[in-house]
Amino acid sequence: MAAAVELTNVTKRFGTHVAVDNLTLCVPTGSVYGFIGPNGSGKTTTLRMIMRNFYPNAGAVRVFGEDVIGKGAAAERVGYLPEERGLYKTMKVRDTLRFYAELKGYRNPRREIDRWLERVDLAEWGNKKVEALSKGMAQKVQFIAAVIAKPDLIILDEPFTGLDPVNANLLRDVILELRRDGATVILSTHDMSVAEKMCDAIFMICNGRKVLDGSLAEIQAAYGTDTLRVRVELNGKTLEGLPGVVGVSDFGQYQELRVEQGADTQDILRKLLERGRVDHFERTHPSLHDVFVRIAGPESQETQHA
Repeated sequence: MAAAVELTNVTKRFGTHVAVDNLTLCVPTGSVYGFIGPNGSGKTTTLRMIMRNFYPNAGAVRVFGEDVIGKGAAAERVGYLPEERGLYKTMKVRDTLRFYAELKGYRNPRREIDRWLERVDLAEWGNKKVEALSKGMAQKVQFIAAVIAKPDLIILDEPFTGLDPVNANLLRDVILELRRDGATVILSTHDMSVAEKMCDAIFMICNGRKVLDGSLAEIQAAYGTDTLRVRVELNGKTLEGLPGVVGVSDFGQYQELRVEQGADTQDILRKLLERGRVDHFERTHPSLHDVFVRIAGPESQETQHA
């Protein structure tokens, strides 16, 4: 599949700080591509190089085959929803969307504005000022502003933050519709469940370096089946100190146990039964959440697996 975005041996420095270190990445056209990474990892810097806000100190960044440093870079083919939301509060919603559409060269966008306001349940708010909107409504307006000019590449930085479940589902459906219509979506998120469910491929950056790049199945396969997902009624006890278990992640309704290589899972089950009633016990791949913590958590810095 052709690439919508290609980064080749890209390095970006700010003074002596290396924000992105020799990064090579390929985002296939027509995919939803997840960007994940801890705060300060270089994720936003990478996005801003794709957007031409920053230029690399070394390497090449290409969008639809065009170098971002060249005059022909496809800026008008890219829509961007930044994490730091910012709309003109005293402008009316329709005027705001017309302004953003015309910035990208889209003339006479009235029909498209009407269509989008209807699609995201804001048809009655088109003539209201932005300051009259709730936070969730304003976020949907900013999303429309990012896609109103029908970009081929859409970069969304934490698009679900602040949305209730109904509007999060609505936005998810819209994003997948855009992908089905041929757009490429780069989705930056700290929500690992969103990345797992929506993304065709997932890229993770940590300390400026790529540490994951592939589909969820490929990433999980690289980490093997060293995880037990269990649900145990502990009655005040804990799962710490279980023989053969090197890590415990407690999610409240269930727990994930990371087992050491060669450990006998039946022995672990017997030990669990000594601590409480076991309602669920399965061996599985680690979740993306667990992989993220293994790489970026304070206790461990794992090497690249994918």
